[in-house]
Parts: sequence; C-alpha cells; structure tokens
Amino acid sequence: MNYISIQDIDNLSEWVQDALKIKRNPLKNKKLGKNKTLGMLFFNPSLRTRLSTQKAALNLGMNVMVMNFTSEGWTLEFEDGAIMSQGASEHIKEAAEVVSQYCDIIAIRAFAGLIDKEKDNAEMVLAGFLKYATVPVVNMEGCTGHPLQSLADAITMEEFKTPHRPKVVLTWAPHPKALPQAVANSFVEMMQKQNADFVITHPEGYELNPEITKDSKIEYDQNKAFENADFIYAKNWSNYIEYGQITNADTNWTVTAEKMALTNNAKFMHCLPVRRNVIVTDEVIDSENSIVIQQANNRTYSAQLVLKKILKSISKKKVNE
Repeated sequence: MNYISIQDIDNLSEWVQDALKIKRNPLKNKKLGKNKTLGMLFFNPSLRTRLSTQKAALNLGMNVMVMNFTSEGWTLEFEDGAIMSQGASEHIKEAAEVVSQYCDIIAIRAFAGLIDKEKDNAEMVLAGFLKYATVPVVNMEGCTGHPLQSLADAITMEEFKTPHRPKVVLTWAPHPKALPQAVANSFVEMMQKQNADFVITHPEGYELNPEITKDSKIEYDQNKAFENADFIYAKNWSNYIEYGQITNADTNWTVTAEKMALTNNAKFMHCLPVRRNVIVTDEVIDSENSIVIQQANNRTYSAQLVLKKILKSISKKKVNE
C-alpha cells in the first residue's frame, strides 16, 4: 500500500473517524511499528510535515531516519538511460533500492520546480521511488499534491462541523513568491469527496489544473464567494497557465476581518506557514475563529493513520506469504 494522493482514500468519512479515534488514544498501537523503520527523505524544507510525521511514527513505535537531500545526499539522476557525465552522482534506481533495504516505509517530500509544467506533473521524484523502491511510499508533498495536509484538513473540519450542509470556500490570496498548486489541488480533491457547497475563488487567469477542479464551482468575485461561508481556506498558488508565474499580486485578495464579516461566522483555515498581513491579516488569524493551530496538530493524526494502515498491510502481506 502506498499513499500518494487523496484519491488513495477509499472512504474519506471512515478514514476521518479512524483518525479521530487515534487522536483520542495516540499510543494504542505502540507495538504495531516495533522493529519497523520509517525513512523520511526531504528534497525541500519542512516544519509541520517533518515533525508531525516523525511524531506519528514514534507513536506507533517505529524507528525514524531522516535525510535532507539538499545538504546531505548525492544529487540524484532520474532519467532512464542517462549518461551521467554532469552533475548527478547517483541514479534513482540504486538509491531507491538501497534505501528500501534500510527502511520499511519511505516518505518523500519534493516540491514542484515551477519551471517545467510537464516535468512537475510527472512527479519525477515520487515516480522514481515508486518505480524502484521495494517498500511502500508516502507522499509528504509532491509537485502536484499534499495528501497528508488535505486529510488533516478533513479531520479538522469534522471537529468543527456545522449542523447543516456547510459552505466551504478555497480562496486564493497574494504572496511575494511563486508557490506550487499542491496544497490547493489536494484540498479540492478532498472537498470533492465531501457533502458540501464548495466554491473556489481566485482572480481570473488563476485557474488550477482543470483535470483536478473538474466541475467544482469557481467564483471570481471573492466577496460573493465569502457570503454565508462556514469555512474559509486561504492559500496562494502561482499561475498554472503561465506556469509558475506571479501574474497577479492584488492585495485586495488578502483575507481581512471585513471579508470574514460576510461569512456565516466562518472558521479560518491555512496550512501554514503563512505570510501575515499578506495572505491574511493579524486580526483574522489571531481571532477565535482561526483554527490553523488545530489543523497543524491534526497533521500528526493524518500521518499516523496512513502509517498505521501501511504497517497493517505489511503485516497482512507477511502472514499471507
């Protein structure tokens, strides 16, 4: 069993309830990971993903090894048949097979380069490990998705659920740097599994990959989108058509208290880290309706659920053998 996309979840509601059970007693399955090792490979920086996934593994009794390829590992080559006479020192074929001998599960974080859309969509790093690793692989955020985050988002929304069918808004917000679409993509895919009035709002021209958004509602008027919303999820992403470019930096898209007043006393969500007074004002993120810290806490339980399911699949495979 691998966990690469939110689409790997067969029943989101059941997964969320399982995660909440884990949250109530996180050490219940402490023996499940005994003598098992999680290898965490980082090609990009991390705070919540690294610490929450590591804590999740420790809660399950696993050993954890962490490697930052940006400063510690050999530069990897991913192309089959490559003549390695330039910068790369090691091919993914050997690297993945070697790491698989040291670990029972490999978790990988590798962001989009935001230069070559086709290359990013191909998920070169994740695809390489999926092809050559001999143990399960977990996506800790790839070029096009962040399924651990979106599962944590679903857990958080369940904890703050409304008595009625909720209105959930994913809103674009300005940012000084070009950011990938990964978090937004996985949030959209997660919401498509929910019974909710879901709206995506962003400036015209900032549409996400249509293969992901499908028939999700898009509203270009942010104020209109916010009306009567129960959850506001703010996130920046760079232009998908003019790939990786910042073609809009309109500060009018910052989430403010005035905009939140249009909602149905909505909860404010963000995956963090967040640029204060760029993405969202201090007044909003510091308010009682901000649940960003709860989201971050639930990252542990989303990761622990995924690792638990994989560990059980490993045990089941060994019994069948």
